[in-house]
Amino acid sequence: MNRILATAAMEFRIALRNRWVAISIGLMAVFALVLSAAGSAPTGGLGIDRLSVTVASLTSLGVYLVPLVALLMSFDAIAGEVERGTLPLLLTYPGARVEILLGKLVAHLGVLALAVVAGYGLAAVAAFWVDPASASGLPSLLRLTWTSLLLGATFLGAGYALSSLARRPSGAAGLAIGLWLGAVVLYDLGLLAAVVSDDGGWFTTDLFPLALLANPADAFRLYNLAASEAAAAAAGVAGAAKAIPLWQSALSVIAWPLLSLTLAATAFRKVTP
Repeated sequence: MNRILATAAMEFRIALRNRWVAISIGLMAVFALVLSAAGSAPTGGLGIDRLSVTVASLTSLGVYLVPLVALLMSFDAIAGEVERGTLPLLLTYPGARVEILLGKLVAHLGVLALAVVAGYGLAAVAAFWVDPASASGLPSLLRLTWTSLLLGATFLGAGYALSSLARRPSGAAGLAIGLWLGAVVLYDLGLLAAVVSDDGGWFTTDLFPLALLANPADAFRLYNLAASEAAAAAAGVAGAAKAIPLWQSALSVIAWPLLSLTLAATAFRKVTP
């Protein structure tokens, strides 16, 4: 544990020096406040509190921004050490490779936690400022916070795996952006095209729910919307969120970080100094 925390402290200082802490907090705060203001319009028509509607908007923010920030922080975690020639020195320290990886994870997840808490917290303050009855939306906000961290851990692990496989920061950056586009943007577009072409057939009724659970970003969105009182505010996925059992989306949200970190540890073991 001491070796993991020592590595985490070093990585956190590097993140501070590279302005990742400030950049992450700034991005989350700005977009959270903008979405909080833009997503408040349907509150009166839905008859629910302001914070619950804000959480529905923040769920969309988390799906896009949390994976992007996680990948940008992690894509050179291993490849950067290889290129700078510091990996052999790092491996001489009395610690296993998995401990080094966990130390990096703790530091990067700490940066992400600061950004998430700052962004969501500001949005919650804005919601309470306008609607004092927003306290009923606090459970949804807390659920969104810890699932956002799990989503971030998933893509941090994926970033470490890509960084280990690429061995060069430029290649790892390209793979990271490709992963973000594929998992967050193109995957849903492909599912939408398949559902339209299927016209209510076997894919829509049987395979579509499984395809949503197979994507960590979609599982995150489904879990938060299905458990939220404001699912109707996100009409595009509200039907799917209600059709899939809550425990299945929760299981997917929890399982994906473990899977991605296992892949990262396996890829890191094959990296030679």
